[in-house]
Amino acid sequence: MKNIVPQKASAHRPLLGITMGDPAGIGPEVVAKAVADKKLRQLCEPIVIGSLPVMERTMTSLKLKLKAWDVNGHTPPPKREGVIAVLDPLDTPLGKFRPGVAARETGMASVAFIKKGVELAQLGCIDGIVTAPINKEAINLAGCRYPGHTELLADLTCAKESGMMIVGGPLRIMFVTTHVAVKKVPALLTQAKIEKGIKLAHLALTQLFGIHRPRIGVAALNPHAGEHGLFGNEEARVILPASRRAQAQGILASDPLPADTLFGKAAKGQYDGVVALYHDQGLIPLKLMAFGTCVNLTVGLPIIRTSVDHGTAFDIVGKGVADPGSLLEAVKLAARITQSRIPDQPRRRKKHSA
Repeated sequence: MKNIVPQKASAHRPLLGITMGDPAGIGPEVVAKAVADKKLRQLCEPIVIGSLPVMERTMTSLKLKLKAWDVNGHTPPPKREGVIAVLDPLDTPLGKFRPGVAARETGMASVAFIKKGVELAQLGCIDGIVTAPINKEAINLAGCRYPGHTELLADLTCAKESGMMIVGGPLRIMFVTTHVAVKKVPALLTQAKIEKGIKLAHLALTQLFGIHRPRIGVAALNPHAGEHGLFGNEEARVILPASRRAQAQGILASDPLPADTLFGKAAKGQYDGVVALYHDQGLIPLKLMAFGTCVNLTVGLPIIRTSVDHGTAFDIVGKGVADPGSLLEAVKLAARITQSRIPDQPRRRKKHSA
């Protein structure tokens, strides 16, 4: 592909790459709706990383007053209303595919969009990336053997330790395990993994949210935090030692607390963040509090990355009813974080071969 020079972001509006996600899912729709929102363009200068033909078709079908500007080998898009920069990293245009169906071709495309976004962020061409949903089946059909974005991003950036934090309403929740069967969770909970979750929560709250001495609530696994071993020994065996180790390092982490009361306390401000032990333990309270507006934040990467909290929603593709709320919130969070990291200093852009 030809050389491109991404447009330089202002000190107040970071340049964010928004990856399309799986073209067969609702990613193109929520991206198109989000970039059409004037509030988004007040927060950042967006560049969509995805299939140019798919974006053009999506904008047309939604009857949006937008023009996709191909930045491959061209000058930056003109600063006028309704013009959105699109960077298509595919060597050949994406061919025909069936909307709402997992396929190798769309899986390969979605991975290509992520790789390009990471590359641009690492080179300093953009300030961060915001990702629309990918389909795990599709990327695996394409030979990309990862359970999701988080693990792929960790490999692409050579991150030593990273993890998933989801932010919604008053809650910020770090996860020790994510997409695993519930029956496997107890065996996967080691002291080292829980310590890592606590440290990553502390890292996110201090470096990304600017909280000087964050209070971190650590969830127990069993009812009543095990009731002194009556309902399980994970609390005494691995969770408490992990909490105490973090406390010895100066982190304000709690001892394991019953999950049925911990999240309510965090929602009221008694804790700045929570470490949840498995997927549904953290996601149920999050989605009760902030369904449709939660944001996935990958912690521990050398780049800023936020994402939607939903999947590709194959069942509603093409109906025009997909809600861009989570993507808009992801952009807001990425913009807020990048502004706090580079206050009043535009990042130096580098010429990049696309």
